[in-house]
Amino acid sequence: MNELSGKPTVQVRKTVQDYIDEIPQWPDGTQLASLPMTGMQWRIWGLAIAGKFFEGLVVIGLIGLALPLMSHQFGLTTFEKSIVSSITLFGILVGATALGHMADVFGRKKMFIAEMVLFTIFLVALTFSMNFAWLAVCLFGIGVALGCDYPTAHMVISETVPSRGRGGLVLGAFAFQAVGAICGAGLGYGILSFYPQIDAWRWMFAAPILPAIAVVSGRFFICDSAHWLVARGRLKEAEAETHKLLKREPQYPKIVELHDPHMSASGKREEPKSGIGVLFNKSNIRATLLACVPWFLQDLSTYGIGIFTPVILAATIGTAGAVTDVPGIVNKVRLSAQGTMMLDVLLVVGILAAILLVERAGRIKLQVFGFIGCAVGLALAAFSMVGGGHNMPLLFTGFMLFNFMTNLGPNAQTYLLAGEVFPTAIRGYGAGFAASVAKIGAVATAFGFPILLKAIGTPTLLILLIISSLLGAVATWAFRVETRGALKDGTERVQPQV
Repeated sequence: MNELSGKPTVQVRKTVQDYIDEIPQWPDGTQLASLPMTGMQWRIWGLAIAGKFFEGLVVIGLIGLALPLMSHQFGLTTFEKSIVSSITLFGILVGATALGHMADVFGRKKMFIAEMVLFTIFLVALTFSMNFAWLAVCLFGIGVALGCDYPTAHMVISETVPSRGRGGLVLGAFAFQAVGAICGAGLGYGILSFYPQIDAWRWMFAAPILPAIAVVSGRFFICDSAHWLVARGRLKEAEAETHKLLKREPQYPKIVELHDPHMSASGKREEPKSGIGVLFNKSNIRATLLACVPWFLQDLSTYGIGIFTPVILAATIGTAGAVTDVPGIVNKVRLSAQGTMMLDVLLVVGILAAILLVERAGRIKLQVFGFIGCAVGLALAAFSMVGGGHNMPLLFTGFMLFNFMTNLGPNAQTYLLAGEVFPTAIRGYGAGFAASVAKIGAVATAFGFPILLKAIGTPTLLILLIISSLLGAVATWAFRVETRGALKDGTERVQPQV
């Protein structure tokens, strides 16, 4: 019975997203002007930021700083340095492919917990590494865990928050990659200031262990994705999880009755197609190309510059020439950490700008604009080295512009688009596959950077990255699909942006 009109109420079955997007209206007629997030929605968001934070902290912030220290302690060759700098990214590639799609099979929550358990185990083992092989295995395992987080964290956010503002919330979580990078540089600087020893890298990687354990504990106390449960035909469970997600005081909605988008008019359920092959059928090929190609081109420069900013700065600031004594190595790492920390602030500024603009300008425009801006920043950095000198103001300006534009545009938008352009049944496959393709570029850059820096020099290497950024802008426009304000809940085809 409708308490306002006194007439019988007909309960209309809705989709999960209909309930999530509905502004509460209580029996006394009170209706909110906007849609506030519930406590569960904020809890999920808060726990999802951890994966991005740890990626920024470990992969972007710490590995580049720790590399000279580990190289000296273990006597690493140039080839072994390339392995150490790239093995975590290779692990991300494997994890996104091998584990990311498992969220489509076993559920978002189970994989959300499993990935962080795996990360914590290998992080603990890393601090006790005694040789190159041990070091490589642990870094690879950390990468596998973070690779699983790429699609999973995105999905647990995008499938539980309102459509309006979803882009800002996903990018807000992604911003913690930049926060982690800054914290990694700051952590390295602080530890080396108080403990200027060659094995200081162990304390750098030990610091995040307790926070990681806390995140594992918290992830047990969230609800599972009702979107995923509906896609699996488990409507009753989906209704219960939707009710848990939208728990409010007073409660709204009191009753959740979900519509199954895969139910035919005859009452027979048509199971949605899943699996990696579906990504390349006529309905999804454009989405797959948009998710994969620009992200691959983006990671060539983002991880190359991110991981090797400390290396490049160490080569251009501080003590000139090669340094082989422990105090000299530690001092160079401290100086490069200080410079890296300053530059990484622009990553945060860039992602904040992306959060403000993503729902206004749209994903595609920001990604194209950002790619072009990255190319300009890299060009300034290359010009700073013309003639064999080092114009430090121009070098810093170029890196600062790159860091701002990459997080305003492609570094943020590629991640956002990959989790939005695919239907629920294959969202894990799609986002995981895109992350894997992207990390091929990251691994290639991380592995090849030490070798190429020595073989062709920094200016030439930067020119190659300029070309990749411009190609990224072209690919984004060629395969453009604007997902602003939409989250695919069934098997609809994506439509190209006109």
